[in-house]
Amino acid sequence: MSETASSDADLIAAHLSGDRQAFSELFRRHRDRLWSVALRTMRDPDEAADALQEAMISAFRNASSFRAESRVTTWLHRIVVNACLDRMRRQRTRATVPLPESGPGEPAHPHDRIAEHDTRMVVEDALAQLPEDQRAPIVLVDVEGYPVSEAARMLEVAEGTVKSRCARGRIKLAQLLGHLRNPSVRTDVPDGGMATCRREGR
Repeated sequence: MSETASSDADLIAAHLSGDRQAFSELFRRHRDRLWSVALRTMRDPDEAADALQEAMISAFRNASSFRAESRVTTWLHRIVVNACLDRMRRQRTRATVPLPESGPGEPAHPHDRIAEHDTRMVVEDALAQLPEDQRAPIVLVDVEGYPVSEAARMLEVAEGTVKSRCARGRIKLAQLLGHLRNPSVRTDVPDGGMATCRREGR
């Protein structure tokens, strides 16, 4: 890993020295992961593509801002996440995060595929209801699997802030998705009936 990080840093240095191919190589190396972060944050492929393009233009022009205290990948991901958040704020979109498929393969039965798709859509809708400041940390920590320390560097906030935002987001997701654990609990009741539903769901 350190060898890869060193190579990335060398590419940044080469880019700053005028090597026209260095940044292209750096982008090719990390393109898939950067695209994944952009798509899961924006959900819409067109919006994700635009955000990623804006991020890479920014990284290209501001490569001198890279500091060796962090890894190049952390620096790139921070720029991508910030570009996504800026775009979401500008357009006031309600982006959702498509979750990666889990498991070794497709379900054996068609009805399982339908149920899996329905569940994923419900989860995406729940994620869409999270505030932007909670969604971004959850994408990085819970979906992408980054350590809290790296997510904090990408978002340029304290580690405690990432933890608290993730905690609040998880609580809200648990409330929104509680019916998945107990399908007998109805989710289409008015607010006044929530207490009754909770008692019935216990």
